[in-house]
Amino acid sequence: MLEWFNPVALLNSLIYSLLGVAVFWVSFIIIDLLTPYALWHEIVKERNLPLAILAAAMCLGISIIVAAAIHG
Repeated sequence: MLEWFNPVALLNSLIYSLLGVAVFWVSFIIIDLLTPYALWHEIVKERNLPLAILAAAMCLGISIIVAAAIHG
């Protein structure tokens, strides 16, 4: 009945998902530290839309790189 279910594959997927999220957040924090101002403050408090678009593009780029590295 559950021939298609593979617990090892599920565990590997969970591990790689968590690893990918961790790498993404570390990359985002590093980029935030390299900028001369606080990204989150500028986006949320100052409502800087161009910076929000740039941060979103950066997040997508990092995500694609992490996904490609994990996928192989």
